[in-house]
Amino acid sequence: MFRSLPFLLLPLAATAADAEAPGISGGSYVQALLALLLIVGLLLGTAWMARKLSGGKAFGQRGMNVVGGVALGPRERIVLVEVGDTWLVVGIVPGQIRTLHRMPKGSGPDGETSTAPSETAFSHWLKAISERRGNA
Repeated sequence: MFRSLPFLLLPLAATAADAEAPGISGGSYVQALLALLLIVGLLLGTAWMARKLSGGKAFGQRGMNVVGGVALGPRERIVLVEVGDTWLVVGIVPGQIRTLHRMPKGSGPDGETSTAPSETAFSHWLKAISERRGNA
């Protein structure tokens, strides 16, 4: 009874040798690449359309502008933010943002008006440095 068992398994071994090795065909790679290119193209097209509809501005920055800032420590900052016709002095620490002071746009700490606060601060700094070098 067991003598005929190898002869019964012989046709299975022969058909296994004739079958192709399992794998992925080249057409599958091409199809996957085209699908990936289509998805990337849709993402880029959607981003382009969103930018055109928003007028070329970044999202969430309408009417708000960071004028300047100072780092007080590794995670603490004071930032001057322009919102409409108002400047806000904002303190930023981990987990908390607080408005420290409000003032009209362009006004300095002593009430003088300025259109570019960073240029004014730089000009005062440059003047102080040049006076120190002139005295030394």
